[in-house]
Amino acid sequence: MSTTQSERLRELLEPLVTSQGLDLEEIAVDSVGRKRVLRVVVDSDDGADLDAIADVSRALSAKLDETDAMGDAAYDLEVGTPGAERPLTEHRHFVRATDRLVKFQLAEGGELVARILTVDDEGLDVEVPGVKGRKATTRRLGFPEIGKARVQVEFNRKDKADTKDMKEEEEA
Repeated sequence: MSTTQSERLRELLEPLVTSQGLDLEEIAVDSVGRKRVLRVVVDSDDGADLDAIADVSRALSAKLDETDAMGDAAYDLEVGTPGAERPLTEHRHFVRATDRLVKFQLAEGGELVARILTVDDEGLDVEVPGVKGRKATTRRLGFPEIGKARVQVEFNRKDKADTKDMKEEEEA
């Protein structure tokens, strides 16, 4: 997709997405066989439920039908949310990933897996899990120190509320 088409689609669609209380994260046009697929990725601080995605999808479809932004050829519109392991590239992504385990590729080389504790304008405070019986430690990462960051999927993690409930049951 050309940069001009991408910019034109973003200019056209972003106000609609924003009016629905969502952020436009990504736009991509792909060819799948003879068809084109317009993929729009949206998100918000509270996530986007199916009703919100359906509402924004209808609004985007209507707007695209009014214009020639996609040309005359047939295309499919797919609206969804970012995947579980999407890269963190914007400040708001780091804020939304607070309390999540993240794998950081450091700008100076090396990597770090840590849980985001807090985020501010300059960087973030993270908790590095302890290894082999050692206690977890905290560390400060400035945004310039981060080359890449991606949320890690945790299958066995207990939520704080679950841990609290387990402790209360043990004490009873």
